[in-house]
Formats: sequence, C-alpha cells, structure tokens
Amino acid sequence: MNIQPLFEALDVQEDAARAMADGLRTQIDELQTRLREAETHLEHLTITRKTVTALADRIPARPDSPGLPEHPDYPRILAVFNEATGPLRARDVCEALDHELLPKNIEGTRAKLKRLVKLDILTEDDAGSFARKQ
Repeated sequence: MNIQPLFEALDVQEDAARAMADGLRTQIDELQTRLREAETHLEHLTITRKTVTALADRIPARPDSPGLPEHPDYPRILAVFNEATGPLRARDVCEALDHELLPKNIEGTRAKLKRLVKLDILTEDDAGSFARKQ
C-alpha cells in the first residue's frame, strides 16, 4: 500500500492551515496596533475634556451676546452691526449675511431685528431702521 498520496494531501492541508494562521497573526498585529491608537486617542480626549472643564469657569461670559435666541444668525447679525457705521435696514443685513434678497429672507431678518429690539440689544430709530444700542 502506497501512503505517499496521503502524505501529499496532509502537506497541502498543513500549508493551507499555516497560511491561514499566518494571515490571522498579521490581522491580530494590525488590530492590536489600531486598538493602541484608539486607546491613545481616547486618552487624549479624556485629558482634553478634563482641561476644558477645569478652564470653563475661567472663560468670561460674552458681553456681545447677552441672552441671544438659539439661532446661528443672531451672532452674525450682531457682528454686522458691530462693523456698521450707521443704522441698517433688514435688506442691508440680509446682504451682509449673504442671504438671497427674497421677501421671505428680508422679512425673517426683520423679525430677528425686532426681537433684538425687544431684548434691548438694538434700537429701531425710524420705522425699519435699526442700530446698535449705545
């Protein structure tokens, strides 16, 4: 009885199993590297959170935006008025904010300006003419 073909079949299976084991070891090494990088990043984020939390009490409140409503346009509107040399109309503010000069945008801006008047941040001198409160 010739058992040589059996040994050859075993060799093929051993080579395949060895290749698979080598591939898995390589994947494990790559995953360990990625895990170390993720853990380092997490550690840095934890340190950053601690630092920001420790410094939060030292950051002065922004006097430029007392009690502003939650909308990204309000700080931008105040910035426009900080740069302005005189009163502005809603249309002027729309242009400065790069909003399309459509009636809905102008009216929306006018409503925001009137809200800032109610919050005592802006004044409305003439009808539709707004300025920064002095």
